[in-house]
Amino acid sequence: MKDNNSPDSIIKKEIIRAGRSMYASGFAAANDGNISVRTRENEVWITPSGVSKGFMSEDILCRIDLSGNLLSGITVPSSEAKMHLRLYNENPEITAVVHAHPPFCTAFAAEGLPLDKALIQEAVVLLGTVPLAGYALPGSEEMADSVAPFALTHGAVLLENHGLTAWGKNLSEAMFRLECAENLAKITAIGMQTGFTRLMKESHIDELIALRPSRGIDIRIGDRPKGRPDK
Repeated sequence: MKDNNSPDSIIKKEIIRAGRSMYASGFAAANDGNISVRTRENEVWITPSGVSKGFMSEDILCRIDLSGNLLSGITVPSSEAKMHLRLYNENPEITAVVHAHPPFCTAFAAEGLPLDKALIQEAVVLLGTVPLAGYALPGSEEMADSVAPFALTHGAVLLENHGLTAWGKNLSEAMFRLECAENLAKITAIGMQTGFTRLMKESHIDELIALRPSRGIDIRIGDRPKGRPDK
């Protein structure tokens, strides 16, 4: 009998909900995007290749190990599995990874621009900065290599001409970082269009970074975003 309250079943339900949210938000057109959650030391549930994130069911999710071997499932794991697994292997504290193509983030990625300015409080606390990983083919070892340097120091990264990958200590945190990065990209783009360049004060950035431990956020996450002198 199927146990709907088992840890694996709960995780699979969370992945389905996250996929629907990603699709409904316009972050993953067609079959774009992928989601994974590490449930045990050497086991990961990941979305399948070639399936819309808005129309998934639990039975098509794949269980793989950290080497990419299929442990269970009737479908082919996401073509981006190498990138997910590289992040898990680089940082054991990561237990969830999401990859999508949110429009504003992807526009910055296409322009080769990181999100590194202190404009909104939430992004300073949750993200710090969102750096740019160099160009690589989707699903390639080079793409996995491009995100690896950020696994221990950031919570999200732009993929040049591709999209955004975010991660966290659980799926909710990874999704929040995805959404926060897209909101920051949108506000940054509006600012560029309207001509404002007013960054947050350095002292305000310090205060926000100091809030991280009380929010359960690693004090080291992300580089310090660019601010302006207090005077």
